[in-house]
Amino acid sequence: RHVADFQLSVASVTEGSSSNCLAQDLQLQAQKLAERLKCDAVVSEISAGPGTVNFTINRELLAKTVLQQVLKDGSAYGVKSELFSTVPRQKAVIEFSSPNIAKKFHIGHLRSTIVGNFIANLKVALGHEVTRINYLGDWGMQFGLLGVGFQCFGNKEKLKSSPLQHLFEVYVQINKAAEDENTKRLAKDFFRKLEEHDEQTLSLWKQFRDFSIEEYIRIYKRLGVHFDEYSGESFYQEKSQEVLKMLEDKGLLQKTIKGTGIVDLSEKKDLSSFSTVMRSDGTSLYITRQVSLSVDLAAAIDRMNKYSWDTMIYVTDKSQSNHFQHLFQILKLMGYDWAERCQHVSFGLVQGMKTRRGEVIFLEDVLNEVRSRMLQNMASTKTTKEIEDPMETAEKVGLAALIIQDFRGLLSSDYQFSWDRALQSRGDTGVFLQYTHARLYSLEQMHGNEHLTDINVACLQEPDAISVLQHLLRYDEVLYRSSQDLQPKHIVSYLLTL
Repeated sequence: RHVADFQLSVASVTEGSSSNCLAQDLQLQAQKLAERLKCDAVVSEISAGPGTVNFTINRELLAKTVLQQVLKDGSAYGVKSELFSTVPRQKAVIEFSSPNIAKKFHIGHLRSTIVGNFIANLKVALGHEVTRINYLGDWGMQFGLLGVGFQCFGNKEKLKSSPLQHLFEVYVQINKAAEDENTKRLAKDFFRKLEEHDEQTLSLWKQFRDFSIEEYIRIYKRLGVHFDEYSGESFYQEKSQEVLKMLEDKGLLQKTIKGTGIVDLSEKKDLSSFSTVMRSDGTSLYITRQVSLSVDLAAAIDRMNKYSWDTMIYVTDKSQSNHFQHLFQILKLMGYDWAERCQHVSFGLVQGMKTRRGEVIFLEDVLNEVRSRMLQNMASTKTTKEIEDPMETAEKVGLAALIIQDFRGLLSSDYQFSWDRALQSRGDTGVFLQYTHARLYSLEQMHGNEHLTDINVACLQEPDAISVLQHLLRYDEVLYRSSQDLQPKHIVSYLLTL
């Protein structure tokens, strides 16, 4: 016998505490209740189990309802569910990817890119208005070094043709010389000129930034990712000074003996928890994002004024959780109630992603690696058909593999990356999902995919067909769960099961 679709536990609806009820009593009550209930157009069978009443749904009605809905909604299936009818349409700002110019694009940036893109896509699919922001590390003392480095080792042609690679090489070279006092002095001078908006210095910096962004746009395109705005720390230098003044006016800014500016975040105001917003020399120099709080405060306030968003999401690795907690706390202390609608979506660390040529330095390294490994796998598989553009196919299938491997677990989990596991053609992998999709698509092409209006549901009564139909019916719940906790794994495991 098949398993029932729904069960009602009798103990949950009978009066008195269930512990007093004997199993036989419950069995009897279940039988009595089952006898009194009548089947109808929806429920085709009612029976009693051990202390439960079991219901079976009319199989033909199930097939008809699900398929009609799928055909009617098309690619909006699940999204149009009444589950979402009470969810207000919102404006969301999502900040993700955020690499540093001239530094390595590490795996954390890759995770941030694909996770942020998933969240943005999901929200757009559900009818929200999304602004995608890439907040670049494009300011700070490192640009003093980079400027001096470029004057020594730079090459205008290389900067134009492969900016990320060239700037990284220059940065590595000048860093070796950075111990030298003279180099340090020159770097300080260069950065001071930048801050004073010296035309020549600024124009060189602007080239670094513009050429880098052009190259990023091209690479992100390969990933299927785009941004509505390329912002950066450079935009908020003056505004961060205003923020420090606001903090001072509100009596929130305290100076330590060394002259560092801090904000007390403790409940008892005993400095048991505080946040540094300004270095002792009055600048907000970044060693890491941790110290750039005044700049991030300025950026958050500016985005609120510009987009009047309902929710703002920052997607970064979990080592930055503290920083964002402080950011949201200070905004609240400053009187910005909307700080409660800011959210940090954090993720774990990935170990072991190396290319054949060594460690990953640029996003492009990952994309090229995934493509070449996939091409190799395709060449060694007998069932691979002749395809028009094997490079593009290898890239798309490989990317799916990469993303699915990343999205299978909880985002907060660290995991060990494995090329072999990610690119397997069987099992719970992105390659297998793409393969299944391609087979379904070719079936559709072979049999014509004109819209059917009359479906003979009597042909869809085998247990396998029923379980697929029941699974399809659950899709909106899965979408809903992902929209609530922003975890892609619900959708991934749903698709793999399907």
